[in-house]
Amino acid sequence: MKQQAKIVIYTKTYCPYCIRAKQLLNSLELDYQEISVDGKPQLQDEMAKMAGKRTVPQVFIDDTPIGGCDDLFALRRANKLEALVFTNA
Repeated sequence: MKQQAKIVIYTKTYCPYCIRAKQLLNSLELDYQEISVDGKPQLQDEMAKMAGKRTVPQVFIDDTPIGGCDDLFALRRANKLEALVFTNA
């Protein structure tokens, strides 16, 4: 049985890259926690410390920073995303 890793995505409402990243996760029927940093500089600072970047989206799989939208799509194209997300339980 496969178990899904924890996915967290930091976003802003108006960000087209955030929307694309969420669309990819939704199309793969993956569960994720979305954290909006709109008007919350302290949350964006926290995200930046963990990711090493201030741009959104920032995606984390089991607390490991994956990067942004382009990085997420690159993992998908390379057939590496599923390996990061699913573990055998």
